[in-house]
Amino acid sequence: MNRKNNVANWIPYLIVMLALVSLFSMNMGTETQTLSYNDLQKVVASDNTDKVTVSISSNITTVSGQYTEDGKTVAFEGTIPSTSEAIETILSSTEKKAVTIVDADASNLFVDALLTLIPFVFMAGLAVWMINRMNGAQSANGKAFEFSKSRARLEGKVRVRFTDVAGCDEEKQEMAEIIDYLKFPKKFEKMGARIPKGVLLAGHPGTGKTLLAKAVAGEANVPFYSISGSDFVEMFVGVGASRVRDMFKKAKETAPCIIFIDEIDAVGRQRGAGFGGGHDEREQTLNQLLVEMDGMEENTGIVVVAATNRPDVLDPALLRAGRFDRQITVSLPDRKGREAILRVHARNKHISEEVDLGALAKRTPGFSGADLENVLNESAILAVRHNEESISMADVDEAIDRVMMGPAKVSRTYDDKTKKLVAYHESGHAIVGLFLDNAQVVQKVTIIPRGQAGGYNLMTPKEEKMMDTKNDLLATITSYMGGRVAEETFFDDVTTGASNDIERATNIAKDMVTLYGMSDLGPIKYNSASQNVFLGRDYNSPNNVSGQVAFEIDQEVRKIVNLCHDKATEIIGSHKQELVRIAEALMEYETLTSEQIQRVVNGEDISADFETKSAGKPAEEATQNA
Repeated sequence: MNRKNNVANWIPYLIVMLALVSLFSMNMGTETQTLSYNDLQKVVASDNTDKVTVSISSNITTVSGQYTEDGKTVAFEGTIPSTSEAIETILSSTEKKAVTIVDADASNLFVDALLTLIPFVFMAGLAVWMINRMNGAQSANGKAFEFSKSRARLEGKVRVRFTDVAGCDEEKQEMAEIIDYLKFPKKFEKMGARIPKGVLLAGHPGTGKTLLAKAVAGEANVPFYSISGSDFVEMFVGVGASRVRDMFKKAKETAPCIIFIDEIDAVGRQRGAGFGGGHDEREQTLNQLLVEMDGMEENTGIVVVAATNRPDVLDPALLRAGRFDRQITVSLPDRKGREAILRVHARNKHISEEVDLGALAKRTPGFSGADLENVLNESAILAVRHNEESISMADVDEAIDRVMMGPAKVSRTYDDKTKKLVAYHESGHAIVGLFLDNAQVVQKVTIIPRGQAGGYNLMTPKEEKMMDTKNDLLATITSYMGGRVAEETFFDDVTTGASNDIERATNIAKDMVTLYGMSDLGPIKYNSASQNVFLGRDYNSPNNVSGQVAFEIDQEVRKIVNLCHDKATEIIGSHKQELVRIAEALMEYETLTSEQIQRVVNGEDISADFETKSAGKPAEEATQNA
């Protein structure tokens, strides 16, 4: 690789050398002689002369040409008076020779000069290009001086507005004061108010923290400096601190402005934590950030907005008043928020009138703004794949499944026994969801493999709540047990398909005992290990429960899971006929919606639904689903 680069570096020098050689050869190929009048007559009359040019002007006539001597071409040139006798004498000497008569006054001096200068201009251009290339190679070392410069990207005209941000109305109200201050700072100074120097946006990934910060800059029409926390940290100690200083220096020159630090936990983690003490470069960078925020005068027009999904690991000095004064939690959107987000992302998409965004929002609890945008994007891609003119509800439904579980593996085929096992397993979940109070509503059941799952149930809560009750959690565990109980009841055997259900049920039961105080052990918190996120800080911390209490916790967890297992057994035993109907429908049609499940339970025929769908789909897809 290095040898190839060396050869490429020598190419400009070779081109210059070849150009010089060609120019010298052109000049050395012919020798121009200046002749007197008498010699000129002799040369013109000579038999060796084969080309003569006569350029007649008002006073002097120039005679030029070429002759051959000893196999070598020699150019000659001479002048004579522009009299008729002199010209006739010369012309009479050029009998039987090619003579070109040129009017000197009609020649273009500019063109002649340009043609003469072209080779030199070409040479100069090559020289300049070569010098710039050499300087570019040397500037690689010069860029070392820019290594400590800030890498914050400046966006002068941010086009994002609050109308592009949905699902976080309360958060927008909190940030509206920042916009008002950046536009009208005198109003706050008159009241003696100090605008927050820093605003920390904390929340789940994809909830719109970065978009919210950009919208503030767009509404206030101020410069927006964007940088990631990892851009500060380098291998060399002191570089991050230098970049922090340079960033605030640039911000002061363009105030009022917003500095946005994304993933600030990369540089703002608690100091002195971790194995071996800490990280010198990261801690120095954090110290410099603290100093710069302290050094900012009140109402200077610079607002630092930071985003993280790990506020628990940040250094307390970073969160104190006077630095990040305001902490805003950007939560996952509720149903109304999800509907508003879907309407924002549906602006530039051709969506069919049958698609109900309100119903779609109801079916996607726990989805962030980024997830919802991905759902509509996947829907648009599926519509293009099927050569449709608009996005249909079937495309949206498939997109939700793809986002949650991955694409359907239609090519994977079950044998009859495995297909029956999966159908009864999923039907067990569905039956518990249908006939258990406080259970989640079954929206969809399928036995088409997706990801690592052979099939899955899409279940959503009847209504979204701020918190779960004990009965809600017990109903959730019972729903997870439905698949395993169906296997035990109808096959007198169990499979590995319930491993994820068992894991999730056990985790909920353990939290009920150790965190929520929902067991006979009383309202006592036993689990504290999850609060420490650094191995070095809690590596040697003693266990906060005794062996006897740990045994009692295990007993309570087992008690809760067994209680839910027995409840699922009771429900499935009472509704075996309905479960068999759902399982047989799944084996035939592979996917059922909540409305179809209810009709199957009531004994109605749903074959017409699938005939209509197959008729409306492309031939290839209808064949795959058959």
